[in-house]
Amino acid sequence: MNKTLCFGELLLRLSPSAGDEWLRQHALPAFVGGAEANVATALAKWEQPVGYCTALPDNYLSKQLATYLRAKNIETTAIHYSGKRVGLYYLQQGTDVKNAAVVYDRSGSSFAELQPGMINWEKVLEGISWFHFSAIVASLTASAAEVCEEALQAASQKGITISLDLNYRNKLWQYGKRPNDIMPGLAKYCDVIMGNIWSANVMLGIPIDDALVQQDTKQAYLQQATDTSQAIQQCFPKVKTVANTFRFDRGEGIQYYTSLYTDQLFVSAEYDSDKVLDKVGSGDCFMAGLIYGLSNGHSPQQTLGFATAAAFNKLFIPGDTTDQTVAQVNATIKEYAG
Repeated sequence: MNKTLCFGELLLRLSPSAGDEWLRQHALPAFVGGAEANVATALAKWEQPVGYCTALPDNYLSKQLATYLRAKNIETTAIHYSGKRVGLYYLQQGTDVKNAAVVYDRSGSSFAELQPGMINWEKVLEGISWFHFSAIVASLTASAAEVCEEALQAASQKGITISLDLNYRNKLWQYGKRPNDIMPGLAKYCDVIMGNIWSANVMLGIPIDDALVQQDTKQAYLQQATDTSQAIQQCFPKVKTVANTFRFDRGEGIQYYTSLYTDQLFVSAEYDSDKVLDKVGSGDCFMAGLIYGLSNGHSPQQTLGFATAAAFNKLFIPGDTTDQTVAQVNATIKEYAG
């Protein structure tokens, strides 16, 4: 069976309530996350062989985190132990990581201090058929971006399928480089790229219609998805598949649909809800769904349908990671397919 390796920083999310109850009650919920760990968790839940490569300090907290991952059937032998601290971020309950109020505490973390040559990629990639990372890896430090390219070179030499999530976190790009300086050099190694039309513009320099937001129609957004996907394939010939998500806040609710482009555009069912519980990790769930479908030989439309339903379901699950089964995702597909 195919085996995926996810590479990125393991994080702890500290999630205070909107008021000061967490101070008075001495209770601050903590969630294990990080974009790539969220993908690994979903794949493991769907009974896909998956490993996780990150860097953690060699202490009791890291051992607890590794045990937590193994309990979710995520292989942890590729974890590199070095440095002094685990990355943190603070996010009020119910908000999104793109929210201006998110507070990152990741400077000097074990992962951010990784250097080329520290990880034996020949050994780590043994038996791996799919390698996944996100743009967040390259946003932390120049050395983390270099380690990422080192991994991509090794994976490419082994013929491993490579996927990239164009996660854009403006607050993280603080080492003198902008995304468009770094990401094209990493995207050239990739077979699958997922994100949205706006992140492709910021990170890869892919043009976008300035009048799009004023038009604000599904037809216009999907046409831009086609244009963006074709431009990515032209710029990066190795890319076979491009996926774009469209998630619009509608008051307290949400409108959500997605597209996938190979040599034509596939469009998902549209999902709507008046309320959501936790927006964190929805995109990671979508990415996991893409890997699940594509690595198992599902058709583009089947793959997109599964990924979209999984991402939508995650909006109603607290924490960074999903706990939904394949059967639950398929039930959601049937419900929205009518």
